[in-house]
Amino acid sequence: MKELRSLAMANSLVSILARFHRDEEGQGMVEYVLIIALVALAATAGMHTLASAINSAFGKVGSLLNSYV
Repeated sequence: MKELRSLAMANSLVSILARFHRDEEGQGMVEYVLIIALVALAATAGMHTLASAINSAFGKVGSLLNSYV
């Protein structure tokens, strides 16, 4: 009985995997995920440059304010 259940589970698993292999809808999702990952990577790289520029601007404002105080 236990062997019959495990055989049935294996058959259903193989049928599910075969259906996923034939199904092409997942391909579009993978492409969207890759695009989102690329945008996130570019945003992360740009944030470092932007943060440096903002830090420099605040530093200049701080030193200017210190010169007046």
